[in-house]
Amino acid sequence: MKAIVYTQYGPADVLHLQDVEKPTPKDNEVLIKVHATSVTAGDCNARGFTFVPPGFGFISRLMFGLRKPRQPILGVELSGEIVEVGKDVRRFKRGDQVFGISQKYGAYAEYICMAETASLALKPANMTWAEAASIPFGANTASYFLKDLAKLQPGQKILIIGASGCTGVYAVQLAKYYGAEVTGVCSTPNLEMVRSLGADHVIDYTREDFTQNGQTYHVILDMVPGKSSFRRVRSSLKPNGLYLAGAGGLESLAQMAWTGLTGGKKVMAGMAPDRAENLVFLKELLEAGKLKPVIDRCYPLEQTAEAHRYADMGHKRGSVVITITAEG
Repeated sequence: MKAIVYTQYGPADVLHLQDVEKPTPKDNEVLIKVHATSVTAGDCNARGFTFVPPGFGFISRLMFGLRKPRQPILGVELSGEIVEVGKDVRRFKRGDQVFGISQKYGAYAEYICMAETASLALKPANMTWAEAASIPFGANTASYFLKDLAKLQPGQKILIIGASGCTGVYAVQLAKYYGAEVTGVCSTPNLEMVRSLGADHVIDYTREDFTQNGQTYHVILDMVPGKSSFRRVRSSLKPNGLYLAGAGGLESLAQMAWTGLTGGKKVMAGMAPDRAENLVFLKELLEAGKLKPVIDRCYPLEQTAEAHRYADMGHKRGSVVITITAEG
């Protein structure tokens, strides 16, 4: 089968199209013919592995491979069709159309094996392959921060930094679904798009500093690595406000521990867990029209390096999708 492979860390040029062995599912796994995948921040960071934000650090490199990547095929999000099932699989059958998140990467390929218990669900019936592949990572992350951590309530005011990114576009929509008053922060070209997703207010960060306008919020979700910090936005939080460091690192985790002890304004950070029930929830919202995908660009598999180069620029709106098979 064809796959995008990288054998060393570096810029997008390290990604190459190669023929590799097609995987065989274990007894508890399904074999998926991948129709589409995407370029997430996790893919770019794992590929580049810098030691400063937004790259991963030394501890992560120990896990992923100190000198070279242990998993040579990237790709977290995917949509596709199950073509083979292991003998112990009960949740899925051959022919099921699915979408999901691969914790072990591997979606930049024509086929991938995933455990039956992985973050995998039936594809929303009203979504194309490309649309379905653009949803799981960003929407799951947004849902985790807003529903599980913030427990966002109707009438609360939330500020979303990075409202036009692959997580921000879903955070805006989910925050409105939960009944919050939403302010999105983005650049000039994305203002109307963020408004169209339901934001009550938008702030152009190239023209206005939200920390200086006197507004305060119950929740601030920050999805832009290295641009803001709890220290910078603290005055924009209400007395018991919550700063969600969606793109935070070790500093945010330390602040979370400290603010958890001191009371008042708090910091929360962490990785969203990949649970199949979360995808089922998102599927229901998508099919009901309560949530919609946002795709910036699509690239064929052989142009994955170009897709990464574009994503590395940091200006994508929603998701950058990689199509492996034609829609149909």
